[in-house]
Amino acid sequence: MNWQLSVTICSDAVREIADNIIGNLDENGYLTASNEELLQGEKYTQDDLDDALAVVQDFDPIGVGARDLRECLLLQLKAFDPTNTLAHQVVSEHLKQVQANQLKEIARALNRPIEVVKRTLDVIKKLDPRPGLRYNKTEPRLVEPDVYFRKVDGVWEVFLNEDDMPQLRLSPTYRRLLARDAADREVRNYVKERFTAAIQLLKNIEQRKHTILRVCQSIIARQGEFLDHGPDALKPMMIKEVAEEVGVHPSTVSRAVASKYAHTSQGVLELRSFFSESVNGPEGGGMSLLTLKRLVKKMIEEEDSTKPLTDEHIAQKLEDAGIHVTRRTVAKYREDMRIPSTHQRRVKA
Repeated sequence: MNWQLSVTICSDAVREIADNIIGNLDENGYLTASNEELLQGEKYTQDDLDDALAVVQDFDPIGVGARDLRECLLLQLKAFDPTNTLAHQVVSEHLKQVQANQLKEIARALNRPIEVVKRTLDVIKKLDPRPGLRYNKTEPRLVEPDVYFRKVDGVWEVFLNEDDMPQLRLSPTYRRLLARDAADREVRNYVKERFTAAIQLLKNIEQRKHTILRVCQSIIARQGEFLDHGPDALKPMMIKEVAEEVGVHPSTVSRAVASKYAHTSQGVLELRSFFSESVNGPEGGGMSLLTLKRLVKKMIEEEDSTKPLTDEHIAQKLEDAGIHVTRRTVAKYREDMRIPSTHQRRVKA
């Protein structure tokens, strides 16, 4: 997508934000960074962000840059079938019912014949819910860790994996061309520009290494118990918190950990997996969102399939354990993990 941005006419601010948006797209093409991260405090205006988002969302494949499934599908309908107002309404107002295949309920709510609703759903089903995947092949691949977390004298430390990194250096040939009498002025000026650009590249690479190291040092300082004891010991940790500790903007941390892997005592893990929101745990303590999702998943895996737990039942069981979440929150977590609803999980005896 960077080449599309390179030929787009826009202001420097919009271009910078758009580049940041592209850097924060996941493999499905969805935007993972928040508005706060993209605005970088008061560096940019909301209008700049809106313009940049519009620029990226106009790129191919249509649907990238969306914050959720609803927005992704609406972007595609706007581009491919702008006059189909019924499809727009169904996606905007009845997406959950579409996912549950509740045709009668949708037809009743819209006061339309069920056959019309079926034809509309046929249109919606042709849309791509994960437009970025076509450019992110998912064949099994060997993941080469970018960093290693190792215990040295009882203390966790981080080491960069530089085995496959080429050693970059400046050619002495070009250094000689900078000599006063070695070439004419035009050649010297050109070489000087390239030389300066090369030095800046080397500095940027070193700065990137430094940032990754500092971010990883912050991670192991906060997640030592996880490295020692496993997933249930994972603590809540926000990108914003690490950014403040490292002294950079959250978007810098977000980009630094994107598609990076660490070799740890718990296996090879994506650096993003260490970050998780906090929820109200037992006695008001902080619990990792990922830990809570694991707990919800375990409850569902152990349920009686003839009498599956409802989201309300799960919320109550969590409440009894001192974990305060609502039924709607449980439903959101379940949907995030792509676990079917109670009705869909029920097996007739």
